[in-house]
This record gives sequence, structure tokens and C-alpha cells, in this order.
Amino acid sequence: MDFRPPRPSRRSVAVWRRNALVWRKLWVPSLLGNFGDPLLYLLGIGYGLGGFIGQVNGMPYVSFFASGLVCANAMNTATFEALYSAFTRMAMQKTWDGMLAAPLLLDDVVLGEIGWAATKSLLTGSIILAVAAALGAIGGVGMLAVPPLIFLTGLCFGSIALVVTVVSPSYDFFLYYFTLAVTPMFLFCGVFFPLSSLPAGARWVTSALPLTHAVELMRPLLTGSVPEHAFRNVAVLATYAVVFGYLAVVLARRRMIT
Repeated sequence: MDFRPPRPSRRSVAVWRRNALVWRKLWVPSLLGNFGDPLLYLLGIGYGLGGFIGQVNGMPYVSFFASGLVCANAMNTATFEALYSAFTRMAMQKTWDGMLAAPLLLDDVVLGEIGWAATKSLLTGSIILAVAAALGAIGGVGMLAVPPLIFLTGLCFGSIALVVTVVSPSYDFFLYYFTLAVTPMFLFCGVFFPLSSLPAGARWVTSALPLTHAVELMRPLLTGSVPEHAFRNVAVLATYAVVFGYLAVVLARRRMIT
């Protein structure tokens, strides 16, 4: 197995651009799919259930939930792109094989895929930010700092998902990742309720998960306060992105280069 570190280059931008050009032809259904579910969650849980809950951590529940939903959407969008779309290009359509026939390295393909997954998170996350702000659920000057953090979160989860993609024999394998990782993070990393509600042992586990750090970082910025541990949160997300990006490249070399 080739354990050399990835060699980033501007060629990965060509992979990103190729995916962007394909997406541009299907951008309407793509955005509806990525944006529709979060909007329904916001209306049904944020406003519907929130009307019965009242305030959480000193803020209306709709603000608490909307800020967490921005982070969850970044996770889900990058995950779906780096799983289903990337697997289709790699295994079904053989697009990666065609790219490797061009003057591109496999490192360029993998890093371009991760960058595109993060870009998809940024696109859909920015729309949700705008809608939630228009509804009055979130606000404040801190919102200006959130889009780069959405992109960083997309890099983190895109890298993790691409590791799953390059070791998966079929689409069915993704169910393990959703059941064991994505769904537990969605439910227990602070999107729906404060982590203080969990037992001490569960809080210790969730503190190591990337979605927890995304929520801790972005929720204060979206609700008019300052993150307490911003440097630590950014460092954890960046570390996940770098480590799993490296693993994705190494494992892709094992799968694609014999």
C-alpha cells in the first residue's frame, strides 16, 4: 500500500470544475433535494415543536434548532455527495478511470472530490442561512463568519465519507455508515437539544465527534454570541479533514492502482 502523503496541486481544481459543470445542468433538482428536507425540519420542529418547548439555553428553541440545523445540513450534504455521487463516478460510470487517463494523478481526483463536496455544503448551507435569517430564527453580525466554517465542516465530512466510498463494494455498504455514524451524530451532537441533557459518559463520546464541534462553533455566531472554544473547534474539524483526506487518498490508491 502506498502511504505517501497526498500531493495537492492545481490539477484538483480541474476535477472540482468538472463536477461543478455537471451539477450546473441539474442544479434545480439538486438544490431542492438538499434544501427541501432542512426547510421542512426548520418549519416542523423549529417552529412547530418549538412553540411547545419555549426557550433553550436562554434563546428561543427555533433559534437553537436552526443554528444546529445549518451544521447538520453541512454534514449531510457533503456526506451524500462524497458517498453516492462519488461512488457512482468511481465504480459505476468509471469517470475516475477516464480522469486518470488524462494528465491527472489519483491524488488530484480524490482532493477534487472532497473540495466539491465541501462546495455543495457551502451552497446549500448559505441558502438555509438566508432563509432562517429571513424568518427571524438566526441573525447577528456573526453570520458573516459562518460560510467559511460551513465549508470547513463540508471538508471534514466529505473526507470521512470518501474513506467509506473507496472501501465500499456497493451502495448498500453505506447503510452501515449512516446507522453507526451519521444518524447518531445528527441525534446526539447538539442539534436538537443541549449536550448537558446527556449522561456524563455520552457527553464524553460526543465531545470527540466532529458535528459537536461544528455546532459549538457556529451556534453562538448565529445567535449573537461568541464561541467559547473557537480555536479548539476549528482545530478538531481541520484535523478530521486532514487525517481522513489522507486516508481517502491512501485507500483510493489501493483500490484504483494495482
